Amino acid sequence: MSSQQHRKLKNELSNRHIQLIALGGSIGTGLFLGISQTIKLAGPSVILGYAIAGLIAFFMMRQLGEMVVEEPVSGSFSFFAYKYWNPFAGFMSGWNYWVLNVLVCMAELSAIGLYVQYWWPEIPNWVSALGFFILINVINLMHVKVFGEVEFFFSIIKILAIIGMIGFGAYLLASGHAGETASVSNLWALGGFFPNGWEGLVMAMAIIMFSFGGIELVGIAAAEAKHPTQTIPKAINQIVYRILLFYVGTIFILLSLYPWNQIAEGGSPFVLIFDSLGNVGVATILNFIVLTAAISVYNGTSYATSRMLLGLAQQGNAPRVLGKINSRGIPYAAILCSAVVTAICVLLNYLFPDKAFKLLMSLVVSAIVINWMMLSLTHIKFKQKMLQLKKVSIFPSIAYPITNYICVIFMLGILLIMWNTPSMRIAVTLIPVWLICLAAAYALKAKKPN
Repeated sequence: MSSQQHRKLKNELSNRHIQLIALGGSIGTGLFLGISQTIKLAGPSVILGYAIAGLIAFFMMRQLGEMVVEEPVSGSFSFFAYKYWNPFAGFMSGWNYWVLNVLVCMAELSAIGLYVQYWWPEIPNWVSALGFFILINVINLMHVKVFGEVEFFFSIIKILAIIGMIGFGAYLLASGHAGETASVSNLWALGGFFPNGWEGLVMAMAIIMFSFGGIELVGIAAAEAKHPTQTIPKAINQIVYRILLFYVGTIFILLSLYPWNQIAEGGSPFVLIFDSLGNVGVATILNFIVLTAAISVYNGTSYATSRMLLGLAQQGNAPRVLGKINSRGIPYAAILCSAVVTAICVLLNYLFPDKAFKLLMSLVVSAIVINWMMLSLTHIKFKQKMLQLKKVSIFPSIAYPITNYICVIFMLGILLIMWNTPSMRIAVTLIPVWLICLAAAYALKAKKPN
């Protein structure tokens, strides 16, 4: 991206915005809704699963962080792959990330419908999805500072809610008000910490990965940060502590309050558990919180989707019209294009109200695998160039290149797990089809005169 194009984006995202955007990308539907499936597969050992996935995410974020601190540009993944690898890698990385975020938007919209039905079961999923679809796109079209303030507000609610839930859950356990079935011994008394063996934990890892989709949003926001060399490293380094507190700590309390083998699907397990304990008021508040979390992730992901499409347009890998930016610094054409495609979610929830979320979740995981593998491999190319130039990075990654290969091997393992999971196999089957489509699209683009 040229300096003139970069200046068109408003550098309005402050340190507090970046910190909360980083947090907002890692706390959403994967924790509040998808966790019920991972608990059924792995039991209490799901705590270990989230810690392992969090460590891999941290390695990947440090790799991304090293690149974006050196060059804070819009469409970061695609830009780096294009510059340090080759044009096709940039094309593939950018379009895959765009599709990934569109799928995440769809999944979050589907989850919103499930949360709304806790209060008003008569409202169809597609109606709720449509309402919030319109609201969030209006916010993203206003001004980047409006987006930042809204995301800041949503993330504050999530932080306070999780801290409050951990505190309230700990109080219930310590005081004995949680009932006879509530005890820390639930973590090992019902078949052990690994009730379904190591195999159960391994099979849960693919779904656990869904929880971390979007954590890389902080890299996209770097182009509109006021002081990226200061704010980005701080935000990334704090991610690992947040994962330990918000994921591991929350699940520890959750599984202590309620037997893991009785957690039902069909809504947020957090809401259902507090509801079953007789805390209807707390359950109602929690449902509002998880609804806010889903809206927050959808808001942030919509932002990331438009900025990636903007970056592709500026590289010449997408129609030039998608690179238009208005006087407020908003890439309105990219936002509207992404919104039109995301609207397919409303149709999916109308046609398949009971299956839309699970289908979208499996497709998201496949796209995450491609994205994270491309990111780690691109970082290797970036690092080789830096070493060749004898240039020292401002924010170097951890244990290069060992952690890069660890991330790649982990992602290949996730694909193997998905292939052995009947409900997710279709998502793996579609990966080569998707890559062939990208290669064909790039070949057509390459034939066109500039």
